[in-house]
Amino acid sequence: MGTETSGRQSDGGPDSELVAFRRDLHRHPEPAWCEFYTTARIVAELERRDLDAIHLGETIHGGQRRGVPEAETLAEWRDRALEAGADPDVIAEIGEGYTGAVAVAERGDGPVVGLRVDIDALPITESTTDDHVPAAEGFRSENEGYMHACGHDAHATFGLGVIDRVLDSGFDGTLKLFFQPGEEQVVGAEPMVASGLLDDVEYLFAAHVGLDHPTGEVIGGMDGFLAVSHLRADFAGEPSHAGGHPEQGRNAVQAAATAIQNLYAIPRHADGATRVNAGIVGGGTGTNIIPEEAFIEGEVRGETTALMEYTDEKAETVLQAAADMHEVDVETTRAGRAPSAESDQALVELVTETAAGVGVDSVVERDELGGSEDATYMMRAVQENGGLATYVGVGTDHPGGHHTATFDVAEASLDVGVDVLSEAVLRTAADPPVAE
Repeated sequence: MGTETSGRQSDGGPDSELVAFRRDLHRHPEPAWCEFYTTARIVAELERRDLDAIHLGETIHGGQRRGVPEAETLAEWRDRALEAGADPDVIAEIGEGYTGAVAVAERGDGPVVGLRVDIDALPITESTTDDHVPAAEGFRSENEGYMHACGHDAHATFGLGVIDRVLDSGFDGTLKLFFQPGEEQVVGAEPMVASGLLDDVEYLFAAHVGLDHPTGEVIGGMDGFLAVSHLRADFAGEPSHAGGHPEQGRNAVQAAATAIQNLYAIPRHADGATRVNAGIVGGGTGTNIIPEEAFIEGEVRGETTALMEYTDEKAETVLQAAADMHEVDVETTRAGRAPSAESDQALVELVTETAAGVGVDSVVERDELGGSEDATYMMRAVQENGGLATYVGVGTDHPGGHHTATFDVAEASLDVGVDVLSEAVLRTAADPPVAE
């Protein structure tokens, strides 16, 4: 990795391999359940390490997956991965989008420690400007219309670096590394939990780069996770000539418009914050046709899981009432969902002490995420089994905000993340913390 504070270059130093790995993932961004190349690339690296198991395919996804693309879309991404050099055997094992991997290293009788990193990308066209480092240095997205605009390429790199450090140490315990797909659609963690591979994890670390904190700053535990539910409402009416017989039609767009207005009018709640957003809407076929079809894709969030469910129930009432009002039918489906969660104080303190010990510039005990993350499924699963979990923030100087075309990761932050997370894993195994 680079040694300059910008971190945006590889100087052939000891961690240059991780920089090259991160840049390769950055060149090949893939959305939820389509992370074929990303998974194959991760597995190729894992197979070079002295691991006891590498799980992939259907075995790491129990129960029903949400938001899986159509077979044609999966085939397109599969073919693209193969053309980019992905191992055909790994692609075959991934099958119909069972992406991601779980690496296991058993090194003694100590505790089972987990680290979760996510691997998917976003449907954003990456900047081509000269001051955008990936474009200037030749690792801009090759999958046009998609990019790593939230740092998941760095997260996967954290995972690989942590494995190397742990395998090179006197680690006494079991390390489980969860390379999770589908975070951006909040669909990947729930089936991974259902696989049972998390059942024996006693301590879980999850991590995210950036979050509006600078390179060299570490947050011991992020809180403020908003529980979230993604929904799609499909309205079905009846067409007619808009000029000749408008009264004979049943206007699906009008119903959708009514629903949108009233979704934003859902009453707030005394127990905490709620959110509603109609993010994608569409419908109709022509200016002279009463539209027979319309749709809304949106989400509801809540400061707690109960508040999200309150808002979700109200949204269902609004959608059905709008359909009834305009005499159309509506079918509502739920896609990604994630609960709220809190980081455990014992692990928060362990991370902050660890960060100070490895020479991090600035250590923050806690901060509010202010968004949603399906790592909460894993955190809650571990906590409900009597274990501890925390969500670690690793700052990075990103020139553009998260989920924007100019987002980038300062590669100096890769060193910070690997240092802190690997040392936290080792300290946890050597002196297992207890709940406070």
